[in-house]
Amino acid sequence: MNPVLLTILFSIVLAEKSPRLKFTVQEPARFHFMKPENYMTVYHQQGSDVLYVGGQAVIYMITFTQGVQDTSITIMADEGAKETCLARSVHLQLECDNFITVIEKVNDTFVVCGTNAGSPKCWLLVNKTVLTHLPDDGQRTSASDISPSFPSQRSVSLSTDGSLYSALSAVAKHPGSIHRTYSSNKLLKTESKWLLNPQFAGAAVIPATQKYNEEIYFFFSEINKTASLDEERYRARIGRICMSDEGGIKTVLPDSWTTFMKARVMCGTASTPQQYNNIRRAFVLASQHRTGVMYGLFSNVWDTTVVCAYSIEEIDQAFAKSRLKGHTSPLTGHRPGMCASKNNTAALNPKTLGVIKDHPEIEEVIWPVGGAPLDLPTVDHFTHVVADTVLAVNEEHYSVIYLGTEQGKVLKVLHTNEEAFIISQYSLFHNEGPIINMAIDSQKGHLYVGTAMEIQRLKLADCSRYGVSCRECILSRDPYCGWDLAKKKCLAIPTNYNITTGGFIQGLDQSNASVCGDTAAQKTPSTFPKEVQVEKDGPVLLPCPVNSYHATYVWEKDNCVKRYPCTITGSSCVLASTPELPLKEGVFRCMAMESGLKKEVVSYRLVINAGTLPTSPASTLGLSLLLAVASLWLL
Repeated sequence: MNPVLLTILFSIVLAEKSPRLKFTVQEPARFHFMKPENYMTVYHQQGSDVLYVGGQAVIYMITFTQGVQDTSITIMADEGAKETCLARSVHLQLECDNFITVIEKVNDTFVVCGTNAGSPKCWLLVNKTVLTHLPDDGQRTSASDISPSFPSQRSVSLSTDGSLYSALSAVAKHPGSIHRTYSSNKLLKTESKWLLNPQFAGAAVIPATQKYNEEIYFFFSEINKTASLDEERYRARIGRICMSDEGGIKTVLPDSWTTFMKARVMCGTASTPQQYNNIRRAFVLASQHRTGVMYGLFSNVWDTTVVCAYSIEEIDQAFAKSRLKGHTSPLTGHRPGMCASKNNTAALNPKTLGVIKDHPEIEEVIWPVGGAPLDLPTVDHFTHVVADTVLAVNEEHYSVIYLGTEQGKVLKVLHTNEEAFIISQYSLFHNEGPIINMAIDSQKGHLYVGTAMEIQRLKLADCSRYGVSCRECILSRDPYCGWDLAKKKCLAIPTNYNITTGGFIQGLDQSNASVCGDTAAQKTPSTFPKEVQVEKDGPVLLPCPVNSYHATYVWEKDNCVKRYPCTITGSSCVLASTPELPLKEGVFRCMAMESGLKKEVVSYRLVINAGTLPTSPASTLGLSLLLAVASLWLL
């Protein structure tokens, strides 16, 4: 097969799962920690410029306005607790400090909790500067139900409607639990037999038009006790409770949830044995009409990570209609486990409560939208996920997913009914390291990203990076951005945009820049050749900047008389002499072809001092060396 054609086909295959664009962000809007914060919890309120970060014996309040300012509050572990911790176990000595694990705003009060060297403790943050002790009277709240004892014990906290909900993963003698821990409502918990060594990955409020129907979903993995040697040792779950739950009666579930139910969650293709059963992170986009999507970050036994999307509507229907596992009798009257208003006495019937106490799991299995994980590169090891819903100019809503990686990068992904399209990849940090935490502000349009050494803020509508032409703007397929027909710029879609007045164009459902109407113009040469003189026996290396990694790049000589392949490395596409294609004098143009459109990126006029250039020994050198030499030549 023609080597040029082989190169083109190979490039197309790679492009399907690669980010279209890659950016290195150099903006100074970042905060550097003085010491590594390997365990981190964050709190951010929508519309605020302040990010709260809990670290090792400290709370950082980082303000991103006109630069980055920070205030910190030190919260040391009790000396007695630290001494006890150090004497208890050699393996836990690194965790014998006060790691802040909870920062949540309940009504107008900040509740802060930390591990306190194995003896959890909570405080109230007053006026953003003063910490007062939270009474631990065993009646209103208990710090050990809110915060884990050690930072390696995964936990989830969620504040809503004046109550704090806490989920603690199983570790050592702690079986794992879901509590309502700080509230004017009755404090409730899960029964120990409902959870099998859970490891929690997230929680989210599922709103409803009727207040009493509002729910909270908890996402976690349980140990699969019946797994054989070749089976996955985890099973992913969704658990849910009703926020209106006030517990059972004196004889049945008096201090426990009466609405806790759980379901098996599958992430994989039903027709294959390859499944991803360990859920690591979860993020939910939901509306009051029980619609929306849950994005779960899963891993398998080989620690490969994937993302699966689930319909909130389908999950809701499964909890409402599925049979209860192990319960064979017909369900009559009020369905066990369903939300109920306060005056619904049928929900507190002893028989109804007994059913949900012994059979909280539903039979129906939750499968992902499309029956498979999203088509994303598995070479990237994902560590975190958040998402946003964006209203486009066609008045349709689109999901945008942000994925943090082990290498400290962020992928921005457009999720449509047909595909997952990787809009761009961001390299944000001076010191590469895993993304530990992220927070998204849909109201103000920011993404906060944290590693152990830095916190960075990124615009959600980062439209100026896409280029200066309509074609470049449209091919980005970023729902935050559109081509302003009047200003002839790629700009963020205004929040008050009116489709009837027009003014912006987008192309989100497929890569198609024909809406720009300049297809013919894009096919004509558009650069002035830069002259490059080389000696007869010298190497020839012509670099072409790669703007889009979804484009196919080829070199053309003397108006398409002959085509040459290019080798993409890093952010350049390099033309070098080979035995099959020795380079001769003439004009070489680097052409990018994407979505049926052709664009000239750069051109060179090659002048050889002594005539024809033979195949250069330099063409066998490493590509990094070739690029280094090429960059020197072109200075």
